[in-house]
Amino acid sequence: MVVAPPNPARSGKPEPIELPVINLSADRSEVSKLIVKACEQYGFFKAVHHGVSDDVIAAMEEEGLGFFTKPVCEKQRAGPAGPFGYGIKSIGVNGDSGEVEYLLLHTNPSSISQLSHTISDDPKKFSSAVSGYIEAVKRLACEILDLMAEGLGVHDPSLLSNMIRDVDSDSMFRLNHYPPSSFHTPPPPHRATTTTEIGFGEHTDPQMLTILRSNDVGGLQICVAGGTWVPVTPDPTAFCINVGDVLQAMTNGRFMSVRHRALTNGYKYRMSMAYFGAPPPHAWLSVPPELVTPHRPLLYRPFTWAEYKKVSYSLHLGDNRLQLFLK
Repeated sequence: MVVAPPNPARSGKPEPIELPVINLSADRSEVSKLIVKACEQYGFFKAVHHGVSDDVIAAMEEEGLGFFTKPVCEKQRAGPAGPFGYGIKSIGVNGDSGEVEYLLLHTNPSSISQLSHTISDDPKKFSSAVSGYIEAVKRLACEILDLMAEGLGVHDPSLLSNMIRDVDSDSMFRLNHYPPSSFHTPPPPHRATTTTEIGFGEHTDPQMLTILRSNDVGGLQICVAGGTWVPVTPDPTAFCINVGDVLQAMTNGRFMSVRHRALTNGYKYRMSMAYFGAPPPHAWLSVPPELVTPHRPLLYRPFTWAEYKKVSYSLHLGDNRLQLFLK
């Protein structure tokens, strides 16, 4: 479990957690050690000097915001999400909901191209922005997975990244838009607080790795020791990286897939863009032998991504899925 930040605020509200910030352009061996440490202690870290160009990010943000500012009737042409396409409030098929609207896309280029005709008045421009962004963050995800494998001492450093490089990778891309909690007059200056609501409820990400980008508005929270929810300080210069369930299983529990959630943010909108790196459906997911020792025996039985995904879709958002795969 993540350690709570020190010095809680006098108001009783937890201080924002300062996640490790890792410069990916630094010495490779040092970077790999820092990533492993962050994933063991926090399950999250922020990546800077990540190599994703500002132009690629700006183009995707422009297309995302352009879609979400459309009238609802126009956005609904891209829905309902089943699971891909436009959704509002309803999350999944088991009754979970939140104050969020979203676009969920498979990273397969043909799927993006097909859906773009219902999303944008200029489908080629939208498809180009999405494909360019996905390609850039996929490269980043592969680099991070290689650094993880090197830092863990895995014999084949491309073991993890090869799963999302595979042509049949089941990776997804999600745009979340959290509207302001109030559409009325902002609070007077003497009122320091605004109403917040659950935008996306507590959960862990089932895939391997998440690459998250958001505008400079707070809302992301992670669960620390004792079940306390602490906010993550937004950083427009960084990507927020978090471990998914599959990676926790494949590292034999060394890395933590940490529960997190998103809140609406008073009188400001928040938009996030999340790339979920996932294996092919029938990839066999097992712990590398280097990570099983007498002091750390095997925790999880081998499984396929298709098997794990089926279980995930059958449960509520906040349910613990990994415990069903303990050895």
